[in-house]
Amino acid sequence: MSAGRVAHLDLPRTDDAVHPAHRLLRLLRPAGRAVLTRRYDVHQHGISHVPARGGCILAANHVGLLDGPLVTVVAPRPVHFLTKKEMFQGRTGTFLRVFGQIPLARTTFDATAVKDCLRVLRDGGVVGIFPEGARGDGELRRFHGGVAYLAMVTGAPVVPVAVFGTREPGGHTDFVPAAGTRLDVVYGEPLVVTRRPWPRRTQEVRRTSEMLRNRFLDHLVQAKALTGRELPGPIPGADAPAPDLSAKEV
Repeated sequence: MSAGRVAHLDLPRTDDAVHPAHRLLRLLRPAGRAVLTRRYDVHQHGISHVPARGGCILAANHVGLLDGPLVTVVAPRPVHFLTKKEMFQGRTGTFLRVFGQIPLARTTFDATAVKDCLRVLRDGGVVGIFPEGARGDGELRRFHGGVAYLAMVTGAPVVPVAVFGTREPGGHTDFVPAAGTRLDVVYGEPLVVTRRPWPRRTQEVRRTSEMLRNRFLDHLVQAKALTGRELPGPIPGADAPAPDLSAKEV
């Protein structure tokens, strides 16, 4: 039995989970990158921190509507981002599914989303997640345990990502930057969490999550110094926070 097959049989089992579409994600990313880089002044820093292969988690702060699409198309590897389920409607929903994004129900614990993320990581892919759970000031005041849980189950390294420029100070939740705006994406050194066998206790997940948050805050300070930028502050009418992915064992 292959190593990948064995991993999918570990608890929680993911042999029946769905790996989101990734063929078109790989094929269409260059076109998406071309569109964004023509419209915006995009700068990436620390790309070498993203592992070239193997399961990996990109954990990004969340300040604006453009954060997910930006990181999805400019990151050095294809990314399957957790995206609120409400976005999977009509043409937008079709686009998100073609791009291999993972729907997340934010009003309840979503075991399907968790298992789909684990499937991607165990298959050697990249999962993107916003630990804050919703768009906000991007200062990581809220840091859900989903990142810690996924890392503890798989041992996948966590790469902190700081995004600047996708929302101006005072901008609304659906603010879209004007053409020519400078956007900065800063990747930090991977954070390694030791893989833990089942069961992963709630307190253990919380301790790991707090460690990751502190390391991420350090990265945010370094990213601000590197780019000379600040985050936009509170967001009017911010989305309700998503439930904690680590709320229960699956």
